[in-house]
Amino acid sequence: MSYVVTGLSAEPFRHLFSQSEAALAEAGVIRMTADKKPGFPCRVSLKDAEPGETLLLLNHEYLDADTPYRGRHAIFVREADIPAARFKDEIPEQLRVRLLSVRAFDVAGMMRDAEVVEGTELESLITDRFFADPQVSFLQVHNARRGCYAAQIERA
Repeated sequence: MSYVVTGLSAEPFRHLFSQSEAALAEAGVIRMTADKKPGFPCRVSLKDAEPGETLLLLNHEYLDADTPYRGRHAIFVREADIPAARFKDEIPEQLRVRLLSVRAFDVAGMMRDAEVVEGTELESLITDRFFADPQVSFLQVHNARRGCYAAQIERA
């Protein structure tokens, strides 16, 4: 079963890149500098930032469905204009090296299934279980330990 892992578009965050620390603070955003790798996972590129790179830590609505599962959480976004990642039938390294919480949703945004797995087991969970259910429309992936939104996975 074919699938696509996608990062977020940088477009909604571009206006923040040139903001001062004070302006970012007013918006509830924090500018940080990566000091280790892995540790600062960019949600646009789906790659961990290199030490010395700046990122923005901000709150993001990752599921805007009008259901009880609507959700927001913290994400990192590199402070650079980069294209959204797109991995077809491939799990990005950023996901493979982490413990993940994966949630399966139907087209209406209602959760149908969920599991916690090591990133190395994500592909079989996608193809053998979640997308084997014809009612599952998309998956939301979160880092299990800190709960941060990681990526969305859709049928290809």
